[in-house]
Amino acid sequence: MSDANTAFILSLIAQNATEVAAIASAKLRGFGRKNDADQAAVDAMRRSFMTAPFSGKVVIGEGEIDEAPMLYIGEELGAGGVKADIAVDPLEGTKLCANDAPNAMTVVALAKAGGLLHAPDMYMDKLAIGPGYPAGLIDLDVSPTENVQRLAKAKGVPVSEIRACLLDRDRHKHIIEDLRKVGAGIRLIPDGDVAGVFWTTEAARSGVDIYFGSGGAPEGVLAAAAIRCAGGQMQARLKPENEQEAERARAMGRDVHAKLTLDDMVPGDVVFAASGVTHGSMFDGVHFENGEAHVDTLVWDSFSKRKSRIRSIYPQI
Repeated sequence: MSDANTAFILSLIAQNATEVAAIASAKLRGFGRKNDADQAAVDAMRRSFMTAPFSGKVVIGEGEIDEAPMLYIGEELGAGGVKADIAVDPLEGTKLCANDAPNAMTVVALAKAGGLLHAPDMYMDKLAIGPGYPAGLIDLDVSPTENVQRLAKAKGVPVSEIRACLLDRDRHKHIIEDLRKVGAGIRLIPDGDVAGVFWTTEAARSGVDIYFGSGGAPEGVLAAAAIRCAGGQMQARLKPENEQEAERARAMGRDVHAKLTLDDMVPGDVVFAASGVTHGSMFDGVHFENGEAHVDTLVWDSFSKRKSRIRSIYPQI
């Protein structure tokens, strides 16, 4: 099968999966039941994959088989066809959905088998910017101050016009202090660091130029898929919290000290799709009206460099 056909098929599969998951979880917005909303997204996404024309294998999912009965790492899905790696966050921002707060979304990345890093479930340090900058502009091994100064110079603006995004966590206090001292703006988010990295790909729309900080490694690979499709830059490093996590990473063949490049995390072409659940910086949330569900979706693929924004209407399902 040609790359063009592969990209087309994977794009349709990813789009449908994120949209049906968004609709299912949106029905539970604002009820405070984050686990129920997440399960609704998982169930809808899995049903979509089961009948899809591919042979997919989950490499980033809801956890190991003993933790997650559906969309677990290693689960095989699909009705047959191109062999593909599946990375999912069925509901990015479960608390956001439960509270009907901004920026909850559903996310899928699909690549040919072997095209996505099998990331262990632990923290990962992340640094990302969007497209349009000289290669090698950012570096995980230099200070936040230097990274924003480099970015400001490349963008041709003062540092005060650079907006950084971080998860609002105590572990990021030192980064926040550095950024405050140098005069950069900061957007602190309560949850959802796939979204935080993703926002850098459309800085003019989202208002976010650069992403810093640690979050889940599996989410890092999903975010890297978006950066790959957009033509941005990203670096990362695993951050085990104890020797048990470090040993688990080594058992998977991962060097916990290595600086991971975009090519390490997404070594092949990839399709990235996301749909809005609640209103936010990049998406409208699902809108229910007259027995229909209106969904705002983005589908990008690095095979063809195609970037699509789609408004779909479903009969309520």
